[in-house]
Amino acid sequence: MFLENTVNHSEQFGWIEVITGSMFSGKTEELIRRLKRAQFARQKVEIFKPIVDTRYNEEMVVSHDANEIRSTPVPAAANIRLLADDCDVIGIDEAQFFDDEIVTVCNDLANQGIRVVVAGLDMDFKGNPFGPMPALMATAEYVTKVHAVCTRTGNLANYSFRKSDNDSLVLLGETAEYEPLSRAAFYKAMLREKIGKMDVTAEEVPPKKRNKYE
Repeated sequence: MFLENTVNHSEQFGWIEVITGSMFSGKTEELIRRLKRAQFARQKVEIFKPIVDTRYNEEMVVSHDANEIRSTPVPAAANIRLLADDCDVIGIDEAQFFDDEIVTVCNDLANQGIRVVVAGLDMDFKGNPFGPMPALMATAEYVTKVHAVCTRTGNLANYSFRKSDNDSLVLLGETAEYEPLSRAAFYKAMLREKIGKMDVTAEEVPPKKRNKYE
């Protein structure tokens, strides 16, 4: 369990916390837990999410197990800076969908004395670093990596495998489109997918010409 620990209370700077991992790992659940603790402490909290995330609710940040907290959908990272006045804590969900300016925005807010809590996928469906998340993790004071359970092996899962053939980087979905896989299961699944797309049709070899001495 993450517990923030500020020793020098005279220091007026904030900090950045990043919660990351695969799909179905509990990132949003942990984000909501931290933000609700801040609300219980009577701190002013604002939550933002990308406007493209409309899976459960247009205005609520909702975890897979239906916990929710009210949020403000925004089209770009710059909007967060404009709407974060007089806040003690800023929460940001699905940060991987924001533009790269989200890194500057989070650091600017932290430098103003605001606690910034960010949740997002660390890797896309191909296993590559996702959008601004690597830079956010690099500049954050605290990084928490959570894990799902692999649907094929039962081991810890840190990959989000896409079960559909859609190659778009951004594809909102749930268990019908994605499943969490361990490293071994993800490697095998990607290998099977690659083999399945290979053209294994053998080219016809022309008959060997006979010379006059045969």
